[in-house]
Amino acid sequence: MTTDKDKKLIILTAPSGAGKTTIKTALLQRMSQLGFSISATTRNKRTGEENGKDYYFLALSEFKEKIAAKDFVEYEEVYADQYYGTLYSELDRNWALGKTVVLDIDVQGAFSIKEKFGDQAFVLFIQPPSMETLKQRLMGRKTESEESLRKRITKAEEEMQHAESFDSYIINDDLDLAILESVDLVTRFIGG
Repeated sequence: MTTDKDKKLIILTAPSGAGKTTIKTALLQRMSQLGFSISATTRNKRTGEENGKDYYFLALSEFKEKIAAKDFVEYEEVYADQYYGTLYSELDRNWALGKTVVLDIDVQGAFSIKEKFGDQAFVLFIQPPSMETLKQRLMGRKTESEESLRKRITKAEEEMQHAESFDSYIINDDLDLAILESVDLVTRFIGG
């Protein structure tokens, strides 16, 4: 039987383009005791993304209905009319399977979850080696318009100020090393 103290959360947060999704994928592949909490969003689906796997892609009206129904642990309007949120049902789904829940969320969402769950949550901030590297990574994706890229870079500069506010942070300069450091930190947190 799972007790509340067994219900742990690993929160990966970072500016867009820092590598948190890549690190999340590596953690889930290497650690069978982890389960992924699929976030909900109102943003458009990118090429290759699947509804119910990468995100729950919701219409703005549907997202707002879920806010009104208090279905979210946390949610943020990250950009104008572009919401992201963590559903209670996703945490419950993973905990019912005996998994430690992994969330891949923005900095404000990480603060909200940490405030609600305290020591049950471990927040790992993934930091790019520099803003210039981050800009290059975002431009290399070729998924952003000029305006969207500008917004993401401005937001990233703000988010970088919070790296030391969380339980731990790593600098993703060498992806293989960043993954090893992440596995080590997560293993120590979940006690296995």
